[in-house]
Parts: sequence; structure tokens; C-alpha cells
Amino acid sequence: MGYTLEAVIASSSLLRVAVQAQPTAVVVGLPQPLAIVPITDGLFDAVTTTTSDRSLGFWKLPGGFDRVLADWSSTGPVSYVEAEFFGGVGRQRAALWVNGELTVGPLSVEEGQPFAEAGSPISQVLRELGVDRAGYRDEFEAVGLTRRRDKADWLP
Repeated sequence: MGYTLEAVIASSSLLRVAVQAQPTAVVVGLPQPLAIVPITDGLFDAVTTTTSDRSLGFWKLPGGFDRVLADWSSTGPVSYVEAEFFGGVGRQRAALWVNGELTVGPLSVEEGQPFAEAGSPISQVLRELGVDRAGYRDEFEAVGLTRRRDKADWLP
């Protein structure tokens, strides 16, 4: 069974305000008190403004959305994450914006590469968001990203 994730992760309060103008956006609460907004096809179409002049190497980051994430980060840290795995093999990418600037990443692990000593790209960004992994294998597991295997599973 595969695993796919393309999403924005930030504080629940920040995301609820940030996506008010996007009727296709769904904010789902996570522990510690974060939330996730899955990048659905509808949201992708709604927020794509241009062909990104700086793709950052993501495969599903809407064109121009990196500037939106930078704007959102003026009120708190905002991350964009992607993961795709099948049969234990896959790739992961993550970045973090703080105060309007890209401050972490993009971090990436491609198919066949091991995670860095600091952890997976998503775990590293979650750590920067303040996630405490106590009692869990890593930050990815601590916020429950292992509970759902596809972005559609996050939707109501």
C-alpha cells in the first residue's frame, strides 16, 4: 500500500485564518496544536497563480504558492511538506517559512537515500514547528501523519 502527502502544516489558529478565502481548503487538526491543509486538486487549481519561477524542487507546490506561504508566515511559522512512498521506498521534501522568509530547506530525501542523522525532512521541519516527539519514533509519528495514507483520507 502506498503513502502520499502534499500539505501545508502550521498552527491551527494560523491556518484557520489563512485559508478563509479558499473555500476548497480543509483544515484538519493535528496534535501539539498544529493543523494540516491537504493540497487537493481543487485547492491546487484555486491557489496556482503562475508558473513558479522558483519551484524549490517540489512536485505538487502550486505555482506562486511559495509567496503565499511566505506571507502567511508573517504571523507564525508555516511549512509545506510532500511525501510519496510505496513498499517502503519513496521520497520526501519539506520547507519552512518564518517571518516571510524561507528559513529551512527545502530539505529532501530521494528514492534510495537514507534519512539524515537529524531525521526525515518532514520530521526536521516539524521539530522547527515545536513538535515534541516524546514517546514516539519521530516527529512525523508524533503528530499523527502515519494515521492516514493518502491526502484524500484527511478530508471529511
